[in-house]
Amino acid sequence: MCGIVGYIGGRQAQDVLLSGLSKLEYRGYDSAGVAVGDGACIAVKKKAGKLANLSTELDGQPLSGTIGIGHTRWATHGLPNDTNAHPHATEDGKIVIIHNGIIENYLSLKEDLMTRGHEFKSETDSEVLAHLIEEAYSGNLEEAVRAALAQVRGAYGIVVTHVDHREIVAARTVSPLVMGVGEGEMFLASDVPALLAYTRNMVFLHDGDMVVLHDDGFRVTDLAGNEQQREIEHIDWDAEAAEKGGFDTYMLKEIYEQPTALTNTLIGRLQDATGEVNLDINLDPSSFKRISIIACGTAFYAGLVGEYLIEQLARIPVEVDVASEYRYRDPLVSENTLAIVVSQSGETIDTLEALREAKRHGAQTLGVINAKGSSMTRELDDTLYIHAGPEIGVASTKAYTSMVSAFLLLALWLGRARGTLSEEQGAELLHAARELPRLVEQALAPERVEAIKVVAEKYHQARDYLFLGRGVNSPTAYEGALKLKEISYIHAEAYAAGEMKHGPIALIDANLPVVVIATESRLLEKTISNVQEVRARAGKVIAILSDGDTENARHADDVIYVPRAHEMVSPVVNAIAMQLLAYFTATALGKDVDKPRNLAKSVTVE
Repeated sequence: MCGIVGYIGGRQAQDVLLSGLSKLEYRGYDSAGVAVGDGACIAVKKKAGKLANLSTELDGQPLSGTIGIGHTRWATHGLPNDTNAHPHATEDGKIVIIHNGIIENYLSLKEDLMTRGHEFKSETDSEVLAHLIEEAYSGNLEEAVRAALAQVRGAYGIVVTHVDHREIVAARTVSPLVMGVGEGEMFLASDVPALLAYTRNMVFLHDGDMVVLHDDGFRVTDLAGNEQQREIEHIDWDAEAAEKGGFDTYMLKEIYEQPTALTNTLIGRLQDATGEVNLDINLDPSSFKRISIIACGTAFYAGLVGEYLIEQLARIPVEVDVASEYRYRDPLVSENTLAIVVSQSGETIDTLEALREAKRHGAQTLGVINAKGSSMTRELDDTLYIHAGPEIGVASTKAYTSMVSAFLLLALWLGRARGTLSEEQGAELLHAARELPRLVEQALAPERVEAIKVVAEKYHQARDYLFLGRGVNSPTAYEGALKLKEISYIHAEAYAAGEMKHGPIALIDANLPVVVIATESRLLEKTISNVQEVRARAGKVIAILSDGDTENARHADDVIYVPRAHEMVSPVVNAIAMQLLAYFTATALGKDVDKPRNLAKSVTVE
């Protein structure tokens, strides 16, 4: 959740650290800090608030040195203030650490350390790590870090430096870390975009890895000290791919990247007109009798679409679980279960722990993941990468539609393999899938975008919203409500449209905008009946309709037209309208859509 950057080499470390941290602002944070060493001392500067606050202070008093570590913090223990910001140092200032994650047993460790004379400055759980390392240190920093970590329980990505050693020691359990390999210099970060301006040669650390970085290379061991081999991977993202590319915000840029992202998800996997799909996964479709889809937030709603598609096309029972609840309800899992975890980052802690719970019960596992080299990909039996590219905006857009498209591919593959989907049906759906990038490009035509902006600005002062959908587009309504909540802070709820009369109809009055997804489908007539119920109670209907549907337009106060699409692929096309409606509502209200309050891109602590 927090951002980490480390550097050792010939450059001024402060410049590298601030540049890297700026590329990680999308992760969400409430304070920032750096520590820079020059061989004689390690100087620490940290400030609450935006990275700009820290940068301004460093402009007046720059830190000189060619080794350093930097951090952006999202508060878990202790208020977001200067003192609780990272890095944390020992009393003598010789050892400095930064840490992502949570130390679950920090209170007992802190109490023991205090009885032995250690003085704490912050309220954080992280500071105990500095004191544990100090207590274990007798000349070998690597061994001191190893001894300290043996005493802690929890999740961590930890980076440590010592004034007497020109080296950086780092270790991870759950919280991600990636190294960048340069010429006579080494980099470290919690995510790839921080390093792309300097190198594309990356080493992804695994759970339980410890690494020592020097100017001219690195050495990886496990926490017991055994040497580990980790491959250097060349990342084909360039630095520009993680920038705004001329758009006002990352979110808008990523909305417009969806035709390309969908092409990347689908290309090469749609084989021919027979409806065959090549997913390059080794699962045996006959080896499982039920599927559990496990995810959080936007990924959960993509999973709900996946449930509908797989049950319809492959006739396999599917249930979808919120990952944070999965392992606490003693789920019924066996070797005949396929557990599918869904995560953009591959680091979402609730989903990762749910994956481990499913594996403990013997389930086969598959991931629908965007980030290569992530923790989940190393623990899964198989991975279906969505290939959406880096997503910087906190509110997911292109990753969501790519996940839904990946589930369409999976449902097609399962349906053909299990004989529940005829060649003709398969060919029809394969053609619909091929059309998706083009349809989404049409959905982003300037006149359509402008029409959505007009509707958003008309209702941007509303205090509440209701979203309704049916069938495969019920999850689209949930995702639409989530997007609006995330970035505009307007209260929004979503329901399957048929459920409205079972309670939510009491909310409807002349002040309530109701977004109804009423695109072409088998349930369109029933959906329009639900629209009539809203109209009868003076609700303001914003109808999402297929192009050319003038008949049903007369039932709405406002209409947003989207390209006609096969019902099974329509959630992808309809999601574009939901994203733009949320985006223009938030911008009309002056909100920061890329970094909405209280949210982070990747949730790596429970």
